[in-house]
Amino acid sequence: MNKLYIDSIASGMRIAPWQVSNCIELFEEGATVPFISRYRKERTGALDEVQVAEVKHWFAYYTELDKRKQAVLSSIEEQGKLTDELRGSIEAETDARALEDIYLPYRPKRRTRASVAREKGLEPLADAIFSLRCADPAREAGKYLSDAAPTAEEALAGARDIIAERVSENKEVRSDLRDLYTRWGRIVSRMPKAKAEEEEAAKYANYADYSERLDRIPSHRVLAILRAAGEGILSVKVEVNPDHAMERISRRCYSGKRRPSAALRNEIDEALEDSYKRLLHPSIENEALGLAKEKADIEAIRVFGENLRQLLLAPPVGQKRTLAIDPGFRTGCKVVCLDAQGALLHNDTIYPHPPVNEKMAAMRKLSHMIEAYKIEVIAIGSGTAGRETEAFIQKMGLPEGVRVYSVSEDGASVYSASDIAREEFPGYDVTVRGAVSIGRRLMDPLAELVKIDPKSIGVGQYQHDVDQAMLKETLDNTVESCVNSVGVNLNTASRHLLSYVSGIGPALALNIVNYRDENGPFASREALKKVKRLGDKAFEQCAGFLRIPGAANPLDNSAVHPERYAVVKRMASDLGVDVPTLISDSSARGRIDVNRYVAEGLGLPTLNDIMAELAKPGRDPRSVIKVFEFSQEVRTIEDVKVGMVLPCIVKNITNFGAFVDFGIKQNGLIHVSECADRRVSSPAEVLKINQQLYAKVISVDLQRGRIGMSLKGMEK
Repeated sequence: MNKLYIDSIASGMRIAPWQVSNCIELFEEGATVPFISRYRKERTGALDEVQVAEVKHWFAYYTELDKRKQAVLSSIEEQGKLTDELRGSIEAETDARALEDIYLPYRPKRRTRASVAREKGLEPLADAIFSLRCADPAREAGKYLSDAAPTAEEALAGARDIIAERVSENKEVRSDLRDLYTRWGRIVSRMPKAKAEEEEAAKYANYADYSERLDRIPSHRVLAILRAAGEGILSVKVEVNPDHAMERISRRCYSGKRRPSAALRNEIDEALEDSYKRLLHPSIENEALGLAKEKADIEAIRVFGENLRQLLLAPPVGQKRTLAIDPGFRTGCKVVCLDAQGALLHNDTIYPHPPVNEKMAAMRKLSHMIEAYKIEVIAIGSGTAGRETEAFIQKMGLPEGVRVYSVSEDGASVYSASDIAREEFPGYDVTVRGAVSIGRRLMDPLAELVKIDPKSIGVGQYQHDVDQAMLKETLDNTVESCVNSVGVNLNTASRHLLSYVSGIGPALALNIVNYRDENGPFASREALKKVKRLGDKAFEQCAGFLRIPGAANPLDNSAVHPERYAVVKRMASDLGVDVPTLISDSSARGRIDVNRYVAEGLGLPTLNDIMAELAKPGRDPRSVIKVFEFSQEVRTIEDVKVGMVLPCIVKNITNFGAFVDFGIKQNGLIHVSECADRRVSSPAEVLKINQQLYAKVISVDLQRGRIGMSLKGMEK
């Protein structure tokens, strides 16, 4: 990548050009973001994962910009209009919009009023007027009369059309107006009377007659307004003061020119006004809306990505024998028993609730399963009949030590009907698969949720309205980041989980699972090299993120990369101990002077990481799961009263507020203004997904099913 782009990235990110350059070199070598940020800190100056990902984003952006530049240059050259000056301007550009502004006058276009005027031979007249080379435009127009333009007025009208188009394609004019619209423009929405009567329009009532500065409107409002416009419920436009717009256009067009005659000024001003109303305003208005949408998309996707990260890194209960229940009333509760690795051992259906009410039979079945399969934990889906099923289970008198957890069902139905679920459980129906998913996501949320499209997990904000390619990239990167930060058990991970490990992907993940099935568990990381098509590069990228509990070499169950095993052995040897002792003996590690081991390509950042990992090899970085109970007083929205303080769990975070589950069908909303005693710009400043807390009910709207809650004055 050329220096221009590298310097631009470095300047924008406020890092050194060599850090950008080295990152790009690593990307070109096939390195992934997790690998670079974890194992190549010396090459990048210890850039963190977010920074490395941003460099990757700009690397892709400028790669595409370069391709576009070549296409633009080729197009202009074919027209015979490419000058050295124009080439230099194009090659020096770092902004995609500005590049399109440069290209606009040369872009092939359909027949326009200006092109018709040029066909009539009126371009020299337009040049004479716009460059102020004539004092009397009417007299000048007489020189260009023809059958196509028989009168001076027709000739002048054609000249104005040419000037209007020329001004609309002027890079500086467009830049000036773009600045005006993005800084001072207002997004304005209106709801036609005919639409206001429609049922769908009710949710957009707040925007029926609405106006707000484009540079201040929150992302969720932009997306809501544009969604309504897309549905034909609202009309949307961007308004600026037209006098201010005309002032900017005039200043740019008259700058540096002598004072024109009144007649000449009138002709030019008429052309400028036409240019603004007919050409510039519609174009820049669309750009301004597009830019607002782009910014809103970026913010909504950022929020979604952060929510997804928190959800994926939710505390696991771990490898425990699990009984999972997908609750229901009429169709009963589907029950499955899983071993400590999540394998399905048994499934059944119980009917403890109306209309069947077979409570005793349900108790007998559950008691038998709990005893027969030595159940340690019980997972109950949080959807329909979840509260009732949990209350029923608690009344049974469970064996000592058996804990009950409520588990979100979001996405379970999507998984149960997916190709992945059919492949895992070909002989079972969707209800069994759904119950298995509920149990497994208690055991290890990350391992189970990677099988589900993130958009179906229920933690997004207008996720179906944002740029889908950008959303997919962000969510895929988030999942990859989470998987690699936790690490993956090489001998138990599904191919879906393995596919997110740095350097592996779906094809190699399948090869790893097939090798494991044919040859038994991996005894070492080195054995990975025997997997079909897993070469040295893939091994370099993935090995550090894979774990083998119980391996002969304890480093195989750590985040220490195999390329650094030799330095760990040297440390142990220098102390006169073996590697297992070095790991278990903190006093021995305390005698190590890491500065002695600094070498080319191996600096203090990596050495300090190694020492930190030796202190806790293989430890799961996720926190410990806690049992949670909803209020027994509240079963339906009718039970919710203003003033109640209820235990709840944060289910989704948006920029305007956090949605919390307190055990009924409707979630409560803690508006951003109610998230703390102090002012916060976003709920994410003080709240996390799956956070357990107490919130006060401040409003209940039974008709619309809305519950307002507050954390003011509450301890979180």
